[in-house]
Amino acid sequence: MATNILVVDDNPDLGLTLKMALELEGYQAELATTGTQALALQRQKPAEVVITDIFMPDSDGFELIATVKREYPATRIVVMSGGGQKLKRDYLTSAELMGVDATLQKPFEINELLKVLKSF
Repeated sequence: MATNILVVDDNPDLGLTLKMALELEGYQAELATTGTQALALQRQKPAEVVITDIFMPDSDGFELIATVKREYPATRIVVMSGGGQKLKRDYLTSAELMGVDATLQKPFEINELLKVLKSF
């Protein structure tokens, strides 16, 4: 079971909620609100799992996915997106084509995320 997780979402409330829920389940979780911040944290203390949103202000999740996959190939990546219904499916499909380990459509139940994490 992966224990060190990096949560990346530009919505600080959602990010903090996920971080706290993961910590309650025994995971160590770090929080980043931008792709740039996420890469800096990943380079300081590599996470076993990165859970990232796609749309963020400074760099999008696709850039983060590509960089993490290149620099940390063993790191698992879970992508979450809450874009429009049609767009959401397209972006999650694009993330899957990039080789991410799992995708979640926002909103999702924390149990859905925990099930994905326990499968790793």
